[in-house]
Amino acid sequence: MTQVGEGHETAADEAGPVLTFGAPTVGEILAERYQLEQHVNNDSAGRQVWRGIDVVLRRPVAVVLRHPGGDSAAEMLQAAVAASRVLHPHLVGVYDAIDEEQRAYVVREWVEGESLRDLVAAEGPLDPARAIAIAHSVADALTAVHATGMVHGNVHPGTTLIGDDGRVVLADARADEADSVEADVRAVGGILYFALTGHWPHTEIGRSALPDATRDSAGNPAAPRQIRAGVPAYLDDLTMDLLDRRVPAPAAEAITAELGRLDAAAEEEEFEDVGPLRFVQGGGTSPEQARSAPKILLGVGTLVIIAIVGLVFGIRAISNSSKPGTAPTSAVGANAGGQPGTDPSDAPSQGNPVKIPLTADMVRIVDPPQGDRDDTGESKYVVDGDLETAWKLSYFKQPNFGGRKAGMGVLIHLPEPRALSDVRVFTSAPGAVVDLRVGDKDPGDTSKGDDTIVKTYARLSDADSADLTGDKQILNGFDPDKKYQYVLVFLTKLPRNEDTPGYQVNVNEIELYGY
Repeated sequence: MTQVGEGHETAADEAGPVLTFGAPTVGEILAERYQLEQHVNNDSAGRQVWRGIDVVLRRPVAVVLRHPGGDSAAEMLQAAVAASRVLHPHLVGVYDAIDEEQRAYVVREWVEGESLRDLVAAEGPLDPARAIAIAHSVADALTAVHATGMVHGNVHPGTTLIGDDGRVVLADARADEADSVEADVRAVGGILYFALTGHWPHTEIGRSALPDATRDSAGNPAAPRQIRAGVPAYLDDLTMDLLDRRVPAPAAEAITAELGRLDAAAEEEEFEDVGPLRFVQGGGTSPEQARSAPKILLGVGTLVIIAIVGLVFGIRAISNSSKPGTAPTSAVGANAGGQPGTDPSDAPSQGNPVKIPLTADMVRIVDPPQGDRDDTGESKYVVDGDLETAWKLSYFKQPNFGGRKAGMGVLIHLPEPRALSDVRVFTSAPGAVVDLRVGDKDPGDTSKGDDTIVKTYARLSDADSADLTGDKQILNGFDPDKKYQYVLVFLTKLPRNEDTPGYQVNVNEIELYGY
């Protein structure tokens, strides 16, 4: 049976809400819109999970109900409202959050598939390549969540869902005051550990439905390689360092990049050639030596970085003080519509950015697996300076490219690295969701190369939601102290096309500005 996610309890759930009077029934319509069709399960905190139908949009939904509503459900509703603001291919979409006092419920995307918890229970521990791919998707979702200042707080095998189409999504954000960015990242280590061993290494409030990890006398979980043969050493080290609180936790963006590198190596079946991990650089022979080395190197690295940053800012301060009339920096604004490159007010005020000439040989279409690559060659139309020509995307039945792939984009390859200011994207209609990503190489104009780009390039920013009302979006997020050579403009969601019953957009022009 199709399952939907459930995670650990938070402190607010410790009492365990139970639906009694006013319990939902099959066929009941909530908020005059969401018809309940099947009671799927109760999660660990007593909430009921139902499969339903949005009778307005005629699409399946998951409905998570809690009794009572009001103050006792505030955390669940607040987390749902916050999660609804983050759109990402590895996050379950949240559609609605309603409090009726007697009961409260969250309506979200229905995922045809099963949770990681149920997958491992049915099939046993996963092979390393699949474990890496799942953890990479979860870390990528957390990167998007943390970029907004939010915490997920419920990264768990029960909320990690694997769709029948292979899509991996994280569901049911449920953060309380005890949760943190670090706890989210440590939970990625837990996801890896569970996928590799079938055991959960973290302590949970209340009774857990997951098998506990094998532990030593101090309560520390045994390493995956001690439980199961065939786990690569690099993956064992990464998992244990993420779980070890003596080793500083990396940012979600950093662990996403590292897992992306390992994911690409796994696809090439080059497990033994991945080299030393960026977070596990020690070369000792014992587990304790392996744990100590990263801490020492991280400490030394931090001191070096602090010294370099101090030197750079000192030199800049001296340089700027000698230049009369230097203008202060400010953020760039966004204007909708207009011709490309004709509005001086569009330019950022930090320095004097100029439009970088782009030619057809500097751009190409990125179409990850499940794509037919029919758009190859269309990229020349987005840099010809003519708004009448365009890269015309295909039509899809759903805005997320029919659920077939993470999206499509244009890769810009500059002849040499240079400081950049922003990217401006002109489309045929408002509503397209576009983000900006960067990497250090082009792995090749192939399906596999495109997949590597999507999985490994770091996301700098998304267009501000206000930009979605116009046909021009300004994307920024470039570090002024860095230089970039490979830039990906990536579309993850298409607007509805008014002329046809589907979702489609044309990309008329892409402009890159730098210093």
